[in-house]
Amino acid sequence: MSRKTPLKPVLNPVRRARRAGVTLIEMLVVVTIIALFAALVAPRLLGRADQARVTAAKVQIQNFQGALAQYKLDLGTFPTTEQGLKALREKNYLPKDVPLDPWGREYLYKFPGEHGDEPDIISLGADGQAGGEALNADVVSWK
Repeated sequence: MSRKTPLKPVLNPVRRARRAGVTLIEMLVVVTIIALFAALVAPRLLGRADQARVTAAKVQIQNFQGALAQYKLDLGTFPTTEQGLKALREKNYLPKDVPLDPWGREYLYKFPGEHGDEPDIISLGADGQAGGEALNADVVSWK
């Protein structure tokens, strides 16, 4: 006894192509959802990017302070203002060249500093000007 399987109806090639594709309305719905998502999320991400730059500057300054402490332990003093942070690289206290701050400018270095016995290290913030508030505020080593 052989068992016969029911035959599937053969679809017209045009019908088959319509079922396999995506309609214009479906595409517009997807694009609209993506645009709404981007409109809601992008401003939040941009605000966090600015705050991330401030945090990165603070971390880099802390790294400089650690390298400067080791430099002073080994050599007895901090680099002068003229030598700057580049002295850390020249004496192999930094593994790479001194990085720019997150806004693409050089850190300011001063020794002797005006805020205690350690050097002053400053990033001028987003605006590149001394002082400022919020994201434009200076990121400094003594705070």
